[in-house]
This record gives sequence, C-alpha cells and structure tokens, in this order.
Amino acid sequence: MPTPGAELALVTPPEGWLRIRALVVDAVSSPHSRRAYGQALDDFFAWLNDRQQVVFSRALVQEYRAGLIAAGLAPSTINLRLAALRKLAWEASENGWLAPEAAASVARVKGVRRLGVRTGNWLTREQAAELLRSPDPATLKGKRDRAILALLLACGLRRAEVARLTVAAFELREGRWVLPDLESKGGRLRTVPVPGWVKALADAWTEAAQIGAGPLFRPVAKGSAVRSRPLTEKAVWCVVREYAARLGLPRLAPHDLRRTCAHLCRAAGGDLEQIQFLLGHASIQTTERYLGSRQNLAAAVNDRLDFTLDE
Repeated sequence: MPTPGAELALVTPPEGWLRIRALVVDAVSSPHSRRAYGQALDDFFAWLNDRQQVVFSRALVQEYRAGLIAAGLAPSTINLRLAALRKLAWEASENGWLAPEAAASVARVKGVRRLGVRTGNWLTREQAAELLRSPDPATLKGKRDRAILALLLACGLRRAEVARLTVAAFELREGRWVLPDLESKGGRLRTVPVPGWVKALADAWTEAAQIGAGPLFRPVAKGSAVRSRPLTEKAVWCVVREYAARLGLPRLAPHDLRRTCAHLCRAAGGDLEQIQFLLGHASIQTTERYLGSRQNLAAAVNDRLDFTLDE
C-alpha cells in the first residue's frame, strides 16, 4: 500500500497497483467511467511492468504520453488514459499520498489535440431497415433481437440503457408510450418517446418469452429457454455485431445506431433541440457533432465544382 509522503511510489504488481487502481475507480460513479478508467490504469501499469520501483511524477506521465503518441494511438484514446492519470494524481493527493504541488504538476500535462471533427459512423435509412429485418421473427431470439435493434435505432438508447430496461419501464404519457426518467450519462434524466411499432416489437418479445415483470431483455439459451437474469451490455454489443456482420458491416457498434437515430430524425425534419432532448445530450454542440452539422456529405459544396476538361 502506498505510504504518506511527497512522492507516490509505484511498486511492482499486484500488491501496490491494485490499491492504487481501486483508489481511482471507486472515486467515479458512472459504470462506463469506472470501466474506462480501470482499463486505462491497467494499460499504464502494463507499461510499467518491466521497470523497478518508480515514482509517479510529471516526467513519468510525459514519457508515457510520448510513448502513446509514438505508438500511433488515437487522440481520444491517449486523452482518456491521461485523464485517468490526472484522476490518480488528484485522489493520491487527497489521500495524503502525493504532495499537492506534485499532483498539480501531473494535472498540467497536456492532452493530444485532435484536428478536425470525427464524423463517426451511421446507417442510411435503407441500411437501418435491412438491419431491422435481419433477425428471424419466427424464433424467440429473433423477436428479442429485433426489439433491441429497434430501441437502439428508433429511440437512440445507449447499450447500457437497453441492458437496464425493465418491463415496467414503459409508461403511457399524453397518449403515447415513453421511457420516463431514463438516467443518462452524468446522472441526467430524460424522457424518451417510444414509437408505437417499437413498443409492439417489445410486446411481441415479452409475450413470446412469457415475461411479465423484471428485466426486459434476457439471455435465450439453447432450446429457447429464457433466463431470469438481465442481458449484459456486452451481449447487446454482440447482438448488433451479429446482424451487422451479415450485412457486411463488421465494424458497426451499438453507438453507431444511436448516431443513426440522430441522422434519420434530422433528415425527417426533426428539430435540433428535440433531437438533443431525445438523446439526452447536455449541450446542443454534442448533438451537432453527432449530426455532422458542419459538413453536409450528401450534398457537398464542392459537388457543384464541375470542371469540364476539353480533350
């Protein structure tokens, strides 16, 4: 275990590092952040694996940063790992294991600037419809998977939100089905409208699976036996990957369906602010990034530059 002092010694694993890792992971509440920070620290400690006892310092973090850049990692990946180390410095300082000035020095290590705006990945309306048609509705698993894909595509849910849904989550408000008070990232609450056809797919699944309460989506074992435990986030990911691969889209992720929802809502004339409410974004700028509002790829401005070259 680290000892109080001006310097935080990172001793060889696993004794010292496990305690330091827990210090950071226990300080964040979001399951996504806990998982991401934990993995980032595991990667950092793996980098230290061939070293003897070292001191956690600004110089060490800068050396690590330089190595990540040299390895060609994406700026977002590098910045996430650095954020975990800044959190480590802060928590170590708060626990008296690291001098405040040393923690502040680590916190000032700059992230990597990302040039441009990543457009992300999304489906066309035709591709989305084809994806929805992929599961076999004649099977129990197909009914479940079609309902999962519908909630991702038409409601813009995150995979964690889909995994946490219960049968009782759906409520009637103002004459329509909604998912009220759905907890988003950062503890923000939002109400998600559910199109009638999406609720019908969810009902088809629960009726066939004879589920009346508890977790909405559950594992289906061989022989169509439905388990009582909820489906995991990883299982939701696997559902998307399974049907995307059939369409020749092996890199499609659940979050891409959330982005697809935003794009299709906007293309259908949806108000930008209402799309923000639907997705639960804290700022309109985040929604704009989802939509790639600054760049219209369908009708690019340079399409009108028709230079005719006479032969």
